[in-house]
Amino acid sequence: MCFHTKQTKLALEVQSRFNATIDNPMEFKPSATINGFAYPKTPVIIDEKPNVITHYNWGLIPPWTMDEEIKKYTLNAKIETVHQKPSFKNSVDKRCLVIANGYYEWQWLDPKGKEKQKYELCLPNEELFAFAGLYSHWIDKETGEVKNTCTILTTEANPLLAEIHNHKRRMPVVLKREEESKWLNHEPIQHFAFPYSADLIAVKL
Repeated sequence: MCFHTKQTKLALEVQSRFNATIDNPMEFKPSATINGFAYPKTPVIIDEKPNVITHYNWGLIPPWTMDEEIKKYTLNAKIETVHQKPSFKNSVDKRCLVIANGYYEWQWLDPKGKEKQKYELCLPNEELFAFAGLYSHWIDKETGEVKNTCTILTTEANPLLAEIHNHKRRMPVVLKREEESKWLNHEPIQHFAFPYSADLIAVKL
């Protein structure tokens, strides 16, 4: 799974890497610890505006739900079942890049996970990358406010992640740089399922 990420690069570097412009620089806040369960605003690029970096709240709220409570269960979406799950099937054709330069996993050192070893997963030199994401526009029925939210897709773990994320053996879908446009252009989702994986490295923390 993927609930803790980082994005520590400066705005100019992010804009250069993704050939896109940040629409609201005041929202752009690099951080070494992004906790999904705080439902933070995180930088994304959506398929409708591939030259714009905007900010969506992590934790997808589908358009049919009456309130926001569901977001605690929608930080991640399993790629194998995303077409069937009510929370995500309306967003299968709403693709986004979720921008980061690392994420964190904890390896269980005993059968119950009482002792854990933290790892950071990243590219060499902590280069920027993008998770495969889906998004939704949810309207608060009481206030009329539109809330933009997103989720990160996960798939079966590759050998490296199976060893680290050893209790659930899942990993987020980190897109290869040359295939980010394929994701935004709606390449079939199963193309990005395991054994698809980027060449990340693991750093023990």
